[in-house]
Amino acid sequence: MKNKERRPGATRKAPASGNNRSSSRPAAGQRRFEDAPARAESAKGRERPAAEAPRAAAQAEAQPARALIERSGERPAERVPVILETPGAGDFHLIDSGNQLKLEQYGPYRIVRPEGQALWKPSLPAHVWEKVDAVFTGDIDEEGAGRWRFPREALGETWPLQLLDVDFHGRFTSFRHVGVFPEQIVHWTWMKNEIEAAKRPLKVLNLFGYTGVASLVAARAGAEVTHVDASKKAIGWGRENQSLSRLDRAPIRWICEDAMKFIQREERRGNRYDIILTDPPKFGRGPNGEVWQLFDHLPLMLDICRELLSRDARGLVLTAYSIRASFYSIHELMRETMRGRGGVVESGELVIRESGLSGKETGRALSTSLFSRWVPK
Repeated sequence: MKNKERRPGATRKAPASGNNRSSSRPAAGQRRFEDAPARAESAKGRERPAAEAPRAAAQAEAQPARALIERSGERPAERVPVILETPGAGDFHLIDSGNQLKLEQYGPYRIVRPEGQALWKPSLPAHVWEKVDAVFTGDIDEEGAGRWRFPREALGETWPLQLLDVDFHGRFTSFRHVGVFPEQIVHWTWMKNEIEAAKRPLKVLNLFGYTGVASLVAARAGAEVTHVDASKKAIGWGRENQSLSRLDRAPIRWICEDAMKFIQREERRGNRYDIILTDPPKFGRGPNGEVWQLFDHLPLMLDICRELLSRDARGLVLTAYSIRASFYSIHELMRETMRGRGGVVESGELVIRESGLSGKETGRALSTSLFSRWVPK
């Protein structure tokens, strides 16, 4: 997805479209999901050798999937459109954007990366954009690797960052991402507040969890966390971040597996969760060649996630990066899935607000992704 940088535990071997970011993005409300490379580098899983992949994919597709449950009852109430805005937090803020680029602050580094949604001209003068530490160049398509240029001095591959009292490593990946999708801060803040307000430890399921920042935020707040991603590399990065945050003893299960396989097994076992975060890609492959197609498999994934919600669940969150659809497509799917459960489905877009060099100004809003969230009230 975004693998924000963010989806079902799969490495994306992208077809023509991408899961989170693409050099040829459509306008807000008509977006495409991030595909293979962003997550292959980050959070989705390994590819099988070319000779084995078709056979493994065919076996995966041949496995019978359970039918969708016929839901009855009233659909939940709705709140639309909802715009969830991130002005920046911790070591991150968006300085400026324009000319299909964005200028960001990540800890001590100023970074320039492609951003197809930024159709306007930058607010800040050219000399500000030139005094940066890293620029992503080369192939800016999500489906191919690019490269980083360091105008001032050579930088190491990783550097420390902090968001919401969680420490983690940023990393200059070959697919432009740096290990965190900051627009998700609004969801993580909501989740943190729910966990801290609860009178019991909540159980959180983080599907397509990437480098584990959301999992660490949940654990820091007091939750029991199950983190699922198909990429061994991403799981290793997440464990590294766990140690960096001094949360080695926190109750986090790191599961390297295809997300659909995992949740179907959890459903059979009768396991339940209070909060579920899910951030799937448009297309992906699991560690054993499992095939994921968003528009084919999302209804069943949400259907199973509903069954995994506890009686006193606090929310089910779906984030959709760069799909060619309106947020209404996932909004109405979520409402149908949650028939008879009551509550409210709120859907719309996640945006990041420019905040200038100081991080305290108020600039333009940069749209990043679609979302739909069910909450019990």
